[in-house]
Amino acid sequence: MRDRFAAALALALLVACALGGCSPQRQATVVNPAGTPGESLEIARAGSQPSREGAAENFTGHVVIDSLFAANPHRRAAAASVRFAPGARTAWHSHPAGQTLLVTAGTGWVQEWGGRKREVHPGDVIWTPPGVKHWHGATETGAMTHIAIQEHVDGKVVDWMEQVSVEQYRAEPARE
Repeated sequence: MRDRFAAALALALLVACALGGCSPQRQATVVNPAGTPGESLEIARAGSQPSREGAAENFTGHVVIDSLFAANPHRRAAAASVRFAPGARTAWHSHPAGQTLLVTAGTGWVQEWGGRKREVHPGDVIWTPPGVKHWHGATETGAMTHIAIQEHVDGKVVDWMEQVSVEQYRAEPARE
């Protein structure tokens, strides 16, 4: 059941992005008339948050991060759309509550510490359990975009570690 839900969520996000719902160029505002009875829904319009570049201490290459939603008192999860240029990748890291990635464009690689590097494609959903050291990013020749969803634990979503070495990054991906 969980796999079906994840696949349905990935498909819904892919369709929304294909229809322009993930475009950071759209003008946006948050719609939530405070205190208006029957009007408690919050709509965060696409592009309402400025894009930011991935910090050099946490990423290699050009990475652009667009926040989709943040945690709040009623929601522990946060999500972002992350665009990796060819050759760009995260440093090794882990998440205290795990992480779900939904690949929305391009081809990328993911790898957990001690495991094999694996190729991912649009529509793939990757679950990394809590505390598992891993990295993810684009291939050497193509860009990749994914939506990253993670929950806060004591105000923290990620533990950053060392950079992925050139040898680790260029290792042959597993054949699946």
